[in-house]
Amino acid sequence: MEVDAVILAGDKEGRALLPVGSRPMIAWVVEALLASGRIRRLVVAGPAELAPALPSDITLVPAGRTTVDSALNGAAALPASEWLLLVTADIPLLKPEAVRDFLDRCRERPADFYYPIVSRECNEASYPGVKRTYVRLRDGTFTGGNMVLIKTSALLTCARRGQELVRLRKSPLALSRLIGLKFIVKFLTHRLTIAEAEKHFSRLLGARGVGIISPYPEIGIDVDKESDLELARRVLGSGPKEPS
Repeated sequence: MEVDAVILAGDKEGRALLPVGSRPMIAWVVEALLASGRIRRLVVAGPAELAPALPSDITLVPAGRTTVDSALNGAAALPASEWLLLVTADIPLLKPEAVRDFLDRCRERPADFYYPIVSRECNEASYPGVKRTYVRLRDGTFTGGNMVLIKTSALLTCARRGQELVRLRKSPLALSRLIGLKFIVKFLTHRLTIAEAEKHFSRLLGARGVGIISPYPEIGIDVDKESDLELARRVLGSGPKEPS
């Protein structure tokens, strides 16, 4: 399965250009995607300062005001795409085989969008002590990944509804009414299943979504705190150097 991809690199902190090993962080993500052999076209949505860190054949488009806007900007630069793989720029530990595995697993179930999740056991086995935000479900304890495979035709609908959820985050009462009390209670008591969460968020976003359990923890280890950056530099510090 070959898809077009958009790297979302518009965060205000400029994390995409943080040095990790011998190169900027985003360069590791680009390399993993291209080495997977599954990416047809690649676009980066981010500031102009990223250009020197990117291969010359990769299109750079401006980041939007929000992550959703950046995704839409990237999609606009990839006409006629049926599927888009949206990837954040802050997962330098990403491996080509993780990308291939995720896309292969997505083919096993029909849906409009797919989201990877990683079990706590998987994370701890590969990276003991790594700090992630976990959600305890009936099926196990999981953390989210940092990519989404989505049908281009579903992107706008999901974007609009997703922005509405974000807008309501400052109004707990309105948000709880939208999400539903039964869902919240099951979530808080750890009785919610992956299947129930899929069904609920599919309804909220207006498209069928599926959670994909990935055996590759690197797909969810984003660099959002100093300990994450230290981990990435420890793992990749001896990586290949850029050609002079």
